Amino acid sequence: MSLLDYFKKDTPSASAQTAKERLQIIVAHERAHRSGPSYLPQLEQDLLAVIGKYVDIEPDQIQIQLDHNDEQLAVLEVNVTLPN
Repeated sequence: MSLLDYFKKDTPSASAQTAKERLQIIVAHERAHRSGPSYLPQLEQDLLAVIGKYVDIEPDQIQIQLDHNDEQLAVLEVNVTLPN
């Protein structure tokens, strides 16, 4: 084993691999949000404000999803978890 072999690494470090995997997850998440209409985040905030007038609700208790079944049909699904 020479001195240069000591400094040369054959495989990336575990932290580099973990960082790469996390970055791939973030990029995939951003791509999923980018493909949706630009009004969805504002719609979610508006719904949260209206529902918040009547009941105490946290932002994570409302979920909005837009599904495209075919080219002519889009389904907007709104899930709200209300307190008891």
